[in-house]
Amino acid sequence: MNNEHLKLFIRVAATNNISLAGSELGLSPPVASMHINKLEESLGVKLIHRTTRKVSLTEEGREFLPHAEDVINAVNSAKASVGAGSFTPQGTIRVTVASSFGRMHVVPALKAFLALNPQLKVDLRQSDSIVDMVEGGFDVAIRNASLNDSSLVARKLAADRRIICASPEYIHEYGEPKTPEALLAHNCINLIGIDYWDFKTPQGNVRIKPKGSMRSDNGESTRDTCIDGMGITISSVWCAYQALEEGKLVQVLKDYPLASDTAIWAVYPSSRLLAPKVRAFIDFFVDYYGDLPYWER
Repeated sequence: MNNEHLKLFIRVAATNNISLAGSELGLSPPVASMHINKLEESLGVKLIHRTTRKVSLTEEGREFLPHAEDVINAVNSAKASVGAGSFTPQGTIRVTVASSFGRMHVVPALKAFLALNPQLKVDLRQSDSIVDMVEGGFDVAIRNASLNDSSLVARKLAADRRIICASPEYIHEYGEPKTPEALLAHNCINLIGIDYWDFKTPQGNVRIKPKGSMRSDNGESTRDTCIDGMGITISSVWCAYQALEEGKLVQVLKDYPLASDTAIWAVYPSSRLLAPKVRAFIDFFVDYYGDLPYWER
């Protein structure tokens, strides 16, 4: 049984794409397909369903996957024990990230990441939609949404603390709310998907349904509209921190923190064989943000 065939099979299982998995290992699509055929022939079973749109593992393929991973892990461990082999991250890592967070906190770090990993290339896709990682062939996603897919693994990169803020001009004209309930008398700019603002109070949690003349699916848009004095908004600190530092926004209701436990996550398809490029990417951003991200300092 050929170890290179096993490595290819493992990447096909992660990407659901023979051509993409082959390209990561420096193989052309015809050669990658031939290697999978040879692996299936050597085992005497069909490991992969092929259609015109994508590939998926057969029942036998799903049964075989953990054993294939064990073999490759054992080989890698054996090489590492005598200092043999090269585990330098290489190839192309395909990343999907939310638009605003990507622009503000991923793109500025890529120069340093690639300097540390000169054999890597980054294919970055920025979208506010939750994409299917397997369908899209992504290696890792950076998300600040809940992890609902049990086939994915998540590692926390940083906390995602959210606050309520307004511009000094808005407060001067309309006053500052002193309690969560007072928000009902104000024009609120809300993020689509966040229907309620939940606050921690001495009497317990208080839920407010904000109302106003505008809402948006983009955090930067709600922040900028708030800076323009249109109303009060909810914002992640990572999105608003520069405006807060510059005095364009001020935090309101400091005594009533939002009751949320959101975080920034690195998400990747479940596999005991984590590609070196994915490990390098995640480890870099864990160190880059640190225990207290720069936007919280």
